[in-house]
Amino acid sequence: MNNSRISINPSVCHGKPVIANTRVLVSNILADLAVGMTYDQILANYPNVTIDDIHAALSFGSELANFESMPYEVMA
Repeated sequence: MNNSRISINPSVCHGKPVIANTRVLVSNILADLAVGMTYDQILANYPNVTIDDIHAALSFGSELANFESMPYEVMA
C-alpha cells in the first residue's frame, strides 16, 4: 500500500495510522463515518482534513479488510 495521505510513524500517535501531517487517527475518521457522520461534519470537526483525506482513510480501511499481509514502511 502506498498512500501519501496516510502516515504510520512510531513517534506519532504510538504508530497508529493518521492522516499525514496531522494527529487525526484514520480509525477516528472511519468510526465517524460508521456512526453516520457526513463528510461536512467530519471536515468541521477536523479542520486540517480534506475530502481526499477521508477517501484515503476509507481506502486504507478497505485494504486492511482484505485480511492479507500488507507491508508498510515505518518513518523514523
